[in-house]
Amino acid sequence: MIIIDVLGKPCPVPVIEAKKALAKHDINIIFVKVDNIVAVQNLEKMAGGLGYVFSYTENSEDSFDVTISKSDDKPTLTENTESEKVSAKASGALLSVESPENREKKLTVVIGSDAMGSGSDELGKILIKGFLYSLTELPNPPKHVIFFNSGAYLTSDGANTIDDLRKLEEKGTEIVTCGTCINYYGLQEKPAVGKIVNMYEITERLTASDNAVNI
Repeated sequence: MIIIDVLGKPCPVPVIEAKKALAKHDINIIFVKVDNIVAVQNLEKMAGGLGYVFSYTENSEDSFDVTISKSDDKPTLTENTESEKVSAKASGALLSVESPENREKKLTVVIGSDAMGSGSDELGKILIKGFLYSLTELPNPPKHVIFFNSGAYLTSDGANTIDDLRKLEEKGTEIVTCGTCINYYGLQEKPAVGKIVNMYEITERLTASDNAVNI
């Protein structure tokens, strides 16, 4: 049994850490501590999709204990069960079913803004951060991530996305930023991560990809 404390961690961290733990063959049950009902609902959807047993206890408005089990036989947090506490920095791969064909396909992600979606810019910046973090946890990360327009801010020095992008680079993803966009916004000559490319080079990468996702 594992206790995963993700209190204060934003989406999609609770789901990703739960999947990591459940992917371990010697783990049949996990307890996840979260601080909002949306995280509880996301964990319930994940558990249902994997065919696992789900339950939760609401301790207060900002404290929930989620139980996910691979069978109906599950203990509770109050039982004298030896537990291993893990943080949201635990390492490991997501549980994912992936065909050899999909593993070989080249995916390019194109990001044209420093925020995700329209409406609240503050929320959009939280969402784009969560999206890039999620890319680092994919078993088959993108071949390229291309940044243009205000997306160039995400590769510049001081951005809270730099660590995620460097992790993607370590996994073999090429990070590139539109040079015209960097000049337009007056950003540093060299991005903090990845390299500068021109529009022709961006076009080459897009046409060579099997799939492209535009954010």
